[in-house]
Amino acid sequence: MSFKIVLNNRHRQPTGLVERIADNAQRRPGVAAGILLASGLVLGLGASVGIAGGYNAHLQAKVEKQEAELASTRATSQREINALAARLGELQAQANRLNALGERLTRAGQLEDGEFDFEQPVPTGGPGPVRDMPRDELSRELTSLEKEYAASGQQLSVMEALLFNRELDRNAVPSRDPIANSYITSGFGGRADPIVGGHQFHKGIDFKAKVGDPVLAVADGVVSFSGVRSGYGNVVEIDHGNGYVTRYAHNSRLLGRVGDLVRAGQQIAKAGSTGRSTGAHVHFEVWESGRVVNPRKFLGQTGNRAATRG
Repeated sequence: MSFKIVLNNRHRQPTGLVERIADNAQRRPGVAAGILLASGLVLGLGASVGIAGGYNAHLQAKVEKQEAELASTRATSQREINALAARLGELQAQANRLNALGERLTRAGQLEDGEFDFEQPVPTGGPGPVRDMPRDELSRELTSLEKEYAASGQQLSVMEALLFNRELDRNAVPSRDPIANSYITSGFGGRADPIVGGHQFHKGIDFKAKVGDPVLAVADGVVSFSGVRSGYGNVVEIDHGNGYVTRYAHNSRLLGRVGDLVRAGQQIAKAGSTGRSTGAHVHFEVWESGRVVNPRKFLGQTGNRAATRG
């Protein structure tokens, strides 16, 4: 019976994987060795793959961290750039304001054309080398420029106020010619009377004119008289409110009415030859505190002094 059991065990087919490998090893030792070698290679490869996978995961995590840090650095840099751009915008606005103020002062100061040109860039230059500017240095330069702009703006504002006050003072004084592009034909003081001869005291100065030429106010003021005066013909008188009164005589037509506010350079009449006159001209007088004075001392202040002929 034991012999049958052993015989049956020999002929029984192996069921498990280990049993089949052992059976094959008994039958085919070379194949079994190959299987064992292949199994070792597979196990080794699996281990290598596992190690590589872990290393790749580590690298991926490191790359993601670096990308996050780079994104944060970019965001910080962009915020700094935006802040610098805002400061630059403020400086550009200040520069535009200073240029506009400079142009006004150039006109108010009657500076020569081209002496101060605020529309053209300022010529600059210099030798190298050129280097990159650190952010901190750029910030310091912008701060310094802001202070310079602020100081320049204050100085120009003070200058503008002074020029404005000077212009107001000039406009309140009879310092302009009563007619444009003319010349003086008869001066102030003693002269021979042009109509009947003999000596005469001429209270004003005469300007050459044609009938209809614009007669201009020589300063700001209010029309205090507009009508006919004996010997003067059609007359306009302007009270400048500071003790000065100016008179414009022999006009062909009067444009200003009593109470009208007039500005320096505004037309107040048309030239003519009314009254005691030998021809078209503008007779101009200046009265200071009720006393007639020589207008030439005021006209000489304009820089456009009328010439004298005859």
